[in-house]
Amino acid sequence: MSIRLSREKINYLSRKVLEALFEDDEVEFLDESNEIRLTIVRSIEDEMNLYDLIDKKASEKIESQKKPIKEGSREWEILYRKYYNDEINKLGKFF
Repeated sequence: MSIRLSREKINYLSRKVLEALFEDDEVEFLDESNEIRLTIVRSIEDEMNLYDLIDKKASEKIESQKKPIKEGSREWEILYRKYYNDEINKLGKFF
C-alpha cells in the first residue's frame, strides 16, 4: 500500500523546496545550493523509507492474525489503518 516517488519526482520536489527557501529572506545558507538540495533529497528518501517500514509493520500485524484476512477487504482496510496509525503514534513518542 506504500507509494513510491520516482527519482525525477524527488528531484523536482527538492528543487521546489530549495526555491522556497531561497525566497525566504530569513533563511541563511551556509552551504552550496546543490549540497542543500542533496540533503533535501536524502530527507525525502529517509521519510519515504520510514513510511515503507510502517506500512510493512501494519501489513505484518494483519498477517499475524489467527483468522486469515483477505487483503483489500473492508476488514483488512480497517485493521491496516488502525495498525498504521498505531505505528505512527509510536513514532511520536520517540521524536
